[in-house]
Amino acid sequence: QVQLVESGGGLVQAGGSLRLSCAASGRFFSINAMGWYRQAPGKQREVVATITSRSSTNYADPVQGRFTISRDSAKNTVDLQMNSLKPEDTAVYYCNANYNFRYNGDTRDAWGQGIQVTVSS
Repeated sequence: QVQLVESGGGLVQAGGSLRLSCAASGRFFSINAMGWYRQAPGKQREVVATITSRSSTNYADPVQGRFTISRDSAKNTVDLQMNSLKPEDTAVYYCNANYNFRYNGDTRDAWGQGIQVTVSS
């Protein structure tokens, strides 16, 4: 199975930047899409950005133009560059990987443990 480890969160002032990183390890055949999700207190988890195995990206409307997702398929990592941060970006951010456990499928999802991002006003 895939294990995901996130890094890079923390506290930043509004207008500042942070970069989140996520590294996948473990036993798998290939990784399909990877992405970042977030969950603010009292709210449901929501998608932030996703990137396919061919590096096609998709962003949630609130972060479009401010966040950039990228991945290094050779290293099985995915990053999220967050610029112009706002207090409403405060949340726990989770890395996700959709992967094939075997060469002939058995598609599964893995989640990181979550990392706190706090944006002060």
